[in-house]
Amino acid sequence: MRRRLVPALLLPLALLLSACGGNSAASTSTGDGTDGKGSLTLNVGDQKGGSEAILRAAGELDDLDYRIKWSTFTSGPPLLEAVNAKAVDIGGVGNTPPVFAAGADSKITVVAAWHGTSKGDAILVPNDSKLTDTEQLKGRSVAVAQGSSAHYQLVASLKKAGLSLGDVDVKYLQPADALAAFTSGKVDAWAVWDPYTSQVLKAKQGRVLTTGDGVTNGLTFQVAAPGALKDRRKSAAIKDYLERLRRAYRWVYSHEEEWAKVWAKDTGLPQDVALAAVKRTYATRVAVAVDEPLIASEQAIADAFTRLKLIPREVNFGAFTDRRFNGDLPPSTTAPRPSEGS
Repeated sequence: MRRRLVPALLLPLALLLSACGGNSAASTSTGDGTDGKGSLTLNVGDQKGGSEAILRAAGELDDLDYRIKWSTFTSGPPLLEAVNAKAVDIGGVGNTPPVFAAGADSKITVVAAWHGTSKGDAILVPNDSKLTDTEQLKGRSVAVAQGSSAHYQLVASLKKAGLSLGDVDVKYLQPADALAAFTSGKVDAWAVWDPYTSQVLKAKQGRVLTTGDGVTNGLTFQVAAPGALKDRRKSAAIKDYLERLRRAYRWVYSHEEEWAKVWAKDTGLPQDVALAAVKRTYATRVAVAVDEPLIASEQAIADAFTRLKLIPREVNFGAFTDRRFNGDLPPSTTAPRPSEGS
């Protein structure tokens, strides 16, 4: 029940689904693209295989007393542009898009977080590549979506290897275009996240050079529009939506194959790709509080991009957070569930 994208966002997603054997018609969208009933509509931004898929698989969309209208985006940055523009009330993104949005002084607020492994955040190289370690990326071309979680994973991985972003030829490409460049040999490497990582590995189109595990913070967020948070009814709907999403992630822990089946149908991904991504990444995520350690970790990302002059000003990340939905959640430093993915 996903709303069709505006043309600028639809084309990359359609190309990606076509490349992996499906097409945009594989979506569960019908009618006007909404779930639930009632006079209130919560506009939710999503990414491929994201919140809608997990909520639907867990049965958490069955008894809504408000409506959810879905919009799907190719990555976090354009989703947060929609939040800033008040076209979306809340949406899910990785750890880096909120930092760039904050740097642009966008009207966004982080309201919920999950801590998972970063094994699905990978720098991939073609199977026949001679590259065997990150240090060898010096002077090579690397595709990455600007402002995405993979962007920081690339920065952090290069730093660990004694390199900087200036040591590589960065090609800023959204996933569909990056996949095409990667499989055609136009770039030497691709920094990306699941399910794209699993897609490439299962199709034997590439291998992992390095992952973000132990390098990045493994956080993902739900980010809301401040205007929606000030609206009493929408704020109540956001609270309910987050509770459903947290229950859905707990459900996945013991229903990985069931979720993968729904997710594969929803996205057009092969089921083995979906299941690999579930095991490697999504089933490791634990709902955690938006707290001081989380803010400090994100502040470090913001400071890194400020030093690189990719963010035009210093960012006070804490000013873009809201802790009202924390409840009794554990601290953000809580360990993820172990990953079963390879």
